[in-house]
Amino acid sequence: MRSLLYTVLVAVLTLIISCTPKNAPKISGNPSKAPEPAWDTLNKPGMNEEEEPLEYNVLDDIVVEPQSSYNQDSLRPYNASHTFEVDLIHTKVDISFDWTKKRANGKATLTMRPWFYATDKVTLDAKNFDIQSVTFEGKTDELKREYNNEQLTIQLGRAYTRNEEFKITIAYTAKPDERETYGGSAAITSDKGLYFINPDGADKEKPMQIWTQGETESNSFWMPTVDKPNERCTQEMYITVADKYKTLSNGVLVSSKKNADGTRTDYWKMDKPHAPYLFMMAVGDFAVVKDKWRGIDVDYYVEPKFEAHARDIYPYTTEMLEFFSNKLGYAYPWQKFSQIIVRDYVSGAMENTTAVIFGDFMQKTKRELLDDHMTNEKVVAHEMFHHWFGDLVTTESWANLTMNEGFANYSEYLWIEHKHGRDAADEHLMVEQQGYYYSAGDGGHPLIHFGYNNREDMFDAHSYNKGGCVLHMLRQLVGDEAFFAALNRYLKRNEYTDVEAHELRLAFEDVTGQDLNWFFNQWYFGSGHPQMDIDYGWDETTKKATVTVTQAQEGADVARVFELPLSIDIYEAAGKVRRENVRMTQRQQTFTFDCASKPALINFDATKTLLCQKNDHHTAEEWAFMYRNAPLFRDRYEALEALQAEPTDLTNAVFTEALSDKYFGIRQQALMAEGVGSPAALPTIAKLAETDAEPGVRVAAINILSSTGDKQYLPVFQKNMGSDQAYSVVSAALSAMQKIDPAAAREASKTLQNDESDAFTPVLTELYAEQPSRENLAFFEQKLPKADGFNAFPFFDNYQKFLLGLGDQALIDNGVATFKSISLNPQNSEWRRFGATKAIADLRNHYREKGNAAKIAELEAILTEIKAKETDPTLKLYYDMF
Repeated sequence: MRSLLYTVLVAVLTLIISCTPKNAPKISGNPSKAPEPAWDTLNKPGMNEEEEPLEYNVLDDIVVEPQSSYNQDSLRPYNASHTFEVDLIHTKVDISFDWTKKRANGKATLTMRPWFYATDKVTLDAKNFDIQSVTFEGKTDELKREYNNEQLTIQLGRAYTRNEEFKITIAYTAKPDERETYGGSAAITSDKGLYFINPDGADKEKPMQIWTQGETESNSFWMPTVDKPNERCTQEMYITVADKYKTLSNGVLVSSKKNADGTRTDYWKMDKPHAPYLFMMAVGDFAVVKDKWRGIDVDYYVEPKFEAHARDIYPYTTEMLEFFSNKLGYAYPWQKFSQIIVRDYVSGAMENTTAVIFGDFMQKTKRELLDDHMTNEKVVAHEMFHHWFGDLVTTESWANLTMNEGFANYSEYLWIEHKHGRDAADEHLMVEQQGYYYSAGDGGHPLIHFGYNNREDMFDAHSYNKGGCVLHMLRQLVGDEAFFAALNRYLKRNEYTDVEAHELRLAFEDVTGQDLNWFFNQWYFGSGHPQMDIDYGWDETTKKATVTVTQAQEGADVARVFELPLSIDIYEAAGKVRRENVRMTQRQQTFTFDCASKPALINFDATKTLLCQKNDHHTAEEWAFMYRNAPLFRDRYEALEALQAEPTDLTNAVFTEALSDKYFGIRQQALMAEGVGSPAALPTIAKLAETDAEPGVRVAAINILSSTGDKQYLPVFQKNMGSDQAYSVVSAALSAMQKIDPAAAREASKTLQNDESDAFTPVLTELYAEQPSRENLAFFEQKLPKADGFNAFPFFDNYQKFLLGLGDQALIDNGVATFKSISLNPQNSEWRRFGATKAIADLRNHYREKGNAAKIAELEAILTEIKAKETDPTLKLYYDMF
């Protein structure tokens, strides 16, 4: 699961307020088929007992320091994994849909047996159903049952033992939209489980779709099940839909039968067990682009108009399957790999086994992806890697969520490192670390967090970001060969079952021969991270260099001392380097090294692997040396950051060198620095604007050139107006032309108005707001229905400025009425409602400056009505700031 949207919305709203690819190759050959696992009597993979170390049955105890937030006179909060009454072996669901009522009519047959102890009843998760009947399969006699609208308890009539299977058939109607209250979180914004999108077809801009979202425990809103992550079963789905629609579910499509009433029933079968939260369905009008990898189907579902871009939307899919299979030494284990994009998705993406769902932020044209191909790559990699870590081997409880999400997070690093190089991967790691630091200002919580308040809270920057960073440290600690050998052992030993963090530790201990309790206690079961102050010294008499490191982290639940294996590189003036490996075990510790002469640089944490925040006391000369000699992205990035924070005579020289750095992220960092556009650097910047392969670098270079106001750069801007350029580059070039030659900018804008994408809308509306002309009113009206997401903010801002610029009160009043209708319509997104409301507030502020009391009162009344009728608490909070 990858969540992006809600966090982005809050961040952007805060900012607004404060500011008032290539086709994947087809790979031929046969899959290396692993032997099928045997299934024991508990439906878990069998293991030869001679191969099973005793410690896998009796896991080592672990000590976790108590948290200060609970009553010391009682046990600390503990969210245990689900205790089994029965084991769900197989689920068969026959389902159809009532689009008008937004209901699903289902018949589910569940094959079960007692987990261990004999039982005469079974309790299932079945939320907000109308239950028509409950019988043994093939029987008509109703079984006694109790139903509280959350769980269905069925009396079996006699006690069954663990060696006896029974099959129960439940006929029901699921009503996901008929609840008094709904749950959700920042990561997964709703828990309805089953979603009808535009069910009446009223929105002509949006397709009619049905799709599901099961994580965490929401699939029980549309099928009865044991809705826990440590359950798993095989699956059959009979999905009946109008014949015009396509369906997707887990496993393979076995048959497709047309019915006499114009419907069609698709039969999907998953013959390998997986967790109920990974079950999925999707229904709609999709184009399906087909591919193959090692003989299995790889399908790309997109809306029909994106069919030509499908392989770019899901970039390098088959190459990733090959890479991860080889890296792990464990071939992709499932029957197919399908990916689908749906509208109005409630999260970022979801790793449903063999059938990944993505939000429509992924659905872009090849040209749009020039600006942001890396997002699609990372999300595809993330959800694919879950098919090993999350689907094949699944967290036993939500407290252990990082056993799913930490691995998926780290897959992004592995893929970027493989495809784009170490610099790009390290920049990604840095961003992930910063996301975690931001969330852990108070020390955070343990990575394995049994004391959470709500299971949805586990979907945070600890389970994801910190989990991935900890795996990276573990890789550095044991070495690449041991790291991937241990992952292979972990997967094979735990395939098709559930796990906790101890099982990962034991796999690593088996491979390395080391006791790794200290590492797991510290990073998985402890809170926080080191905050380090580093000082350097040199004794000319003794020819000794010193590094004094102080751990400064505080917090009731944070260790005062982290045990830290460290690499320290010592550089001579000529650039020769030697590495010293040390271990920090004290709150403050000094490391001493013999040197022939004073080092030009001592590079602490030379691998840049440690998850820590540090204050590194280098001189400007040492930072400059680091930029020029140390090998990693983080070396160069940190050097530039330090030199910019405290500028010296060296700063400009190093930043000018950085304009030609081998990695675009460093070039872009240099371009963003204050004062980088010196006359001596402008020729290099102009070259970057014309030739750099990375759109972000070109945009930054164009912006610097435009700030000079020099018309000599007009040809550079014009060269960047081509249809082969990224939208961001063309937009920056047009904005630059507007500053230097407004007439040329107006002429150039005419060729952009009819582009099939809305990517030019922000720059065009800004241009038209600066030079308002009634002939451009139609452009605003045409783009208004589509102004959403990020683009909603500049659009509504420029629209109100444009109307004010025209000076026609009737048009302004009409605009206000339009903005009001958008703000009051809950069917509009939060982006649109906020943008429209802020536009009204900005118009009111304009009239305040003009002293127009009547208009102020009129707009204040509208804003008061909007605030009163808004139901979203986040928007209400921001509206109070207007």
